[in-house]
Amino acid sequence: MLHAPSLTRLSGIRHGFFTRAGGVSDGIYQSLNGGVGSDDAPAKVAENRARMAKSLNVEPDRFLTCYQIHSPQVVVAETPWPASERPRADAIVTRTPNLAIGVSTADCGPVLFADAEARVIGAAHAGWRGALTGVIESTVAAMEKFGAKRARIVAAAGPMIRQPNYEVGQDLLDRFVAMEANTVRFFKTAKRPGHFMFDLGGYIGSRLRRAGIAEIEDLGHCTYADPAQFYSYRRATHLAEPDYGRHVNAIALAD
Repeated sequence: MLHAPSLTRLSGIRHGFFTRAGGVSDGIYQSLNGGVGSDDAPAKVAENRARMAKSLNVEPDRFLTCYQIHSPQVVVAETPWPASERPRADAIVTRTPNLAIGVSTADCGPVLFADAEARVIGAAHAGWRGALTGVIESTVAAMEKFGAKRARIVAAAGPMIRQPNYEVGQDLLDRFVAMEANTVRFFKTAKRPGHFMFDLGGYIGSRLRRAGIAEIEDLGHCTYADPAQFYSYRRATHLAEPDYGRHVNAIALAD
């Protein structure tokens, strides 16, 4: 797994942006597929997630993710929930020790948050829909309810699809500009007429800065460009593969 130095230096915080290495899945899911929504063998996904949980020093049933819906919805985790009862949301916040909260991604932007002094953490799944509709701001607001302060929150963005590989149509540009004209700066003209290259990481960073987050780190990795290390929904689509693996990006409070 990958670590963000900004989070690593915080006392009482454990985290990881898991790559595709170190698991038991095979084929197109090789090897650490954490996607419970994938068509991979459930037993293999469970073993992979158990390995992730162990690396964060929590029990497998305390390694939590949501049923993600590309929304700004946030839930608070206080106790474990069964895998069959995952809440429909795209961010989780907790102040419960030894409870790992995470988001699954395969091109979208994972963002992990921590206020070490208030002992409040968060994890957000920020694809273009979630980022545009406010999942970052919703996560920060939920953390504030538990005593977090924007001036103390550290946020780290993990592997996601990057601008050189993220071609979108005119409709997406129009949707962003309709909400805020200056978002046009996150789109570069593509080779194909009527298409653009979207800077998801840059846009996420701008939303974090606008939210008043004290320290922001972006690991800079591109999921599409590095098949040896990362899963990618878009790459799988371009290769006409029937499915794709999912990463889990998680954070936990130590005792």
